[in-house]
Amino acid sequence: MKKGFIFDLDGVIVDTAKYHYLAWKKLANELGFEFTKEQNELFKGVSRKRCLDILLNDIGKIAYSQDQFDTWMIEKNLDYLEFIENMDESEILPDVPKVLTFLKENKFPIALGSASKNAQPILEKVGLLPYFDTIVDGNNVTKAKPDPEVFLLAAKQLGVNADHCIVFEDAVAGVEAANAAEMVSIGIGDDEVLSHAKFNFKDFTEISTDFIKELIVS
Repeated sequence: MKKGFIFDLDGVIVDTAKYHYLAWKKLANELGFEFTKEQNELFKGVSRKRCLDILLNDIGKIAYSQDQFDTWMIEKNLDYLEFIENMDESEILPDVPKVLTFLKENKFPIALGSASKNAQPILEKVGLLPYFDTIVDGNNVTKAKPDPEVFLLAAKQLGVNADHCIVFEDAVAGVEAANAAEMVSIGIGDDEVLSHAKFNFKDFTEISTDFIKELIVS
């Protein structure tokens, strides 16, 4: 049976984590508390709503109304969109196009599976949108990673069985979601943090086309 390939966005294809951090830090500072880069690690692969929950309840420990919560959700996203407005192909992480091009040339179905609600405009800005056969993001799912919903929906839209899908992820929750979906999980980043992934690589410069070929026939 054919294999399908699913990519997370932030930290896998492009480094947008820095822009998320700046937007969350701006909001935290406006609310009167600090938000560090170390705390930002808690937000990897997590939905915007859950991130704001963590920011307000665990980090800021402040009281708020539902109206305030909803307003801050919108405010953070508007700040983030302003930060990413000038993104271009220079934001693509090393050797990602190499892997995408190999898969595309060999006619393997490719999906994006991301918590981001801005996935499509980001892919457009960096010129990678044509590589993807389908995009499943925060606009299409109700359950955040580590729930496997985003990856299972991506597999369905690709027309590929879940156990024949390979997922590239940089977040603990994302690897957990891929494993829960019974997909092959490939961790991109710190192999100690992502030790529960089936395979680990620092980044795509370590992933050869020979390795991809092995995945295809395994």
